[in-house]
Formats: sequence, C-alpha cells, structure tokens
Amino acid sequence: MGTRVGLTADRITRAAAALADEVGFEGVTISALARGFGVKDASLYSHVENLQDIRTRVALLAAEEMSASIATAIAGRSAEEALTAFADAYREFALRYPGRYAATQMRMDLEKIADAKGFVRNIELTYAVLRAYKLDEPDLTDAVRLMRSTFHGFITIESVGGFGHPREIDVSWRKAVAALHVVLQQWSRI
Repeated sequence: MGTRVGLTADRITRAAAALADEVGFEGVTISALARGFGVKDASLYSHVENLQDIRTRVALLAAEEMSASIATAIAGRSAEEALTAFADAYREFALRYPGRYAATQMRMDLEKIADAKGFVRNIELTYAVLRAYKLDEPDLTDAVRLMRSTFHGFITIESVGGFGHPREIDVSWRKAVAALHVVLQQWSRI
C-alpha cells in the first residue's frame, strides 16, 4: 500500500511540516499523517522510525527553509541593516509557518543535528550578523541568546494575539529590533 501512494521519508516529512503548520507541531501524529496519505499507520514505518524521527525531520527541513530565507534577506547587508533583515525574515518565517517554526525550537540531540546544514547555516548567519558588533566570547553567546529570546518572545506573544493594545504591532517590532541594535552597539559598557 505504501508504494502505491509513493511514500518516501521526504514526502512524509513534507506532509508532516504542512500538517504542523495547519494543526500545530504537537498535533502531528502518525495516524493523522497516515490518514492524509490514505494508508494504515504501519505503512509509514517502512520509511521513518517513529513520531520522534518525523518531528526531527520536520525540524531539519524547517531549519533549512528558515536559514535560506534569512540568508537571502541579509545578503549584502551589515550591522543594523543586517540585523533588521535577519529579524524580519525570522519573524516572517515564524508567522507564516508556525508549525515548522515550533519544530525548530524543540530540544534535539546535538549529535544528530551537528552536521544538519540548516541549523549550522542558521548559526553561521547569526554570527555573521553579530560580527559587525565586534563581540568576543562569552559575550557573543550572550548576544545570540538575547537576540533569539527577543525574536522568539515577541513572535510567540504576537502569534497568540497577546498584544491587545491598539498600537500597530509592526511599529513595536521595529522599536524592539532598533533597541536590540543599540544594546549590541553598547555591549562593552554593560
């Protein structure tokens, strides 16, 4: 039955990513995927190990897609312009693909993702943007954490409609990114 519908690990991963965006990352199940393909649950196990394997595959796919989007956005930019382009691409991906974005936030075995090009590329892009601020370790790690926390926190609140004030959300986003730029410029004084 699995070969009749052309099941492959890649097709299952892409279907899981689309399902995650539709119903939420936690809503992705083997049964839901099997139903989508019109097969029994067992048919999927010829191509993937288990639900955790599928979730990891979705995270890897999402990381590749997200890093490609960010790379395009920051190309040829530096300092504040690069930070803003990075932030906007990050936010756009997270809001457009909420299930995939959630997958990129899950805790994973570092050995499994050490060579994952999407995650590696995302790290490289983050460091490339921060290079303009001339930070050394351990400040660089702290800055990466601040940047990720700022973006993730804002996007998480925005995605659930948590900003109830009538002020335009995009204006607040711009202010938050501009403030992050100022903090990064002044990092040595902190």
